[in-house]
Amino acid sequence: MTKRSNVGEAVRHKDQIRKFIWDTMQQSGVANGVDLYDKIPDFKRSQDAAANVINLDVWTAASVIKSNPDKAQRPLRKLALESGKIVYMAVPRLSQQKCFVEINSSLGVSSEVLSTMEGALKYGKPILPDDLNQIDLVISGSVAVNREGNRIGKGGGFADIEFALATEYGSVTDETAVLTTVDHMQILDESFPCSRHDVPVDYIVSEKEIIYCERSQARPLGIYWDDLNESKIQEIPLLQVLYKSLNKSKSPQ
Repeated sequence: MTKRSNVGEAVRHKDQIRKFIWDTMQQSGVANGVDLYDKIPDFKRSQDAAANVINLDVWTAASVIKSNPDKAQRPLRKLALESGKIVYMAVPRLSQQKCFVEINSSLGVSSEVLSTMEGALKYGKPILPDDLNQIDLVISGSVAVNREGNRIGKGGGFADIEFALATEYGSVTDETAVLTTVDHMQILDESFPCSRHDVPVDYIVSEKEIIYCERSQARPLGIYWDDLNESKIQEIPLLQVLYKSLNKSKSPQ
């Protein structure tokens, strides 16, 4: 865990925290690749973190998992497929109206291939949010987390929108566990700025430890349209459809 005292110090902005983590991990050589910036870090000890996850009851009990498509969480997706779980992954940047893909061992493709973003997109079944089964566990990628369960992603906001869509359609509830795997260097001992659309995590799992987080922040109840600018709505095809439908229902008859 990277420690930083908050005594007499203002809470850092999210971009400052991201840069601190990317700089620290780049300098320490704990991640794969030569450029970590604007990415969920593909930390080298992700296999060890994944090995710690499978000891959790929440993992054992889960039959349906939603996972981010980043390389850092690929070991977990592979383990999920090998244990017969259904895995949902979002299409990168939610660029298709059918913005999720469903993958499982019955597709006749190896977990080695299916657990990659490319394999999931090639062989997985594209689905709409209302086709999602009830999700037991959400796996999130993180740039940084703190012990209160506050998470900071890479800044695009897509993970929050994925979660909001699944919540809107009822496949994610307040009982659905949320878990992230990180290198211990990504766990910060400081407060994070939080917005109402941010999704707190229930479990932080590194190669060194498992942290259960008491939720200090409410989960988003769905899509907060006021938090989305016009360019973000236009960037995501399904949001365009939903926004038009919402405005049509509000129009006087």
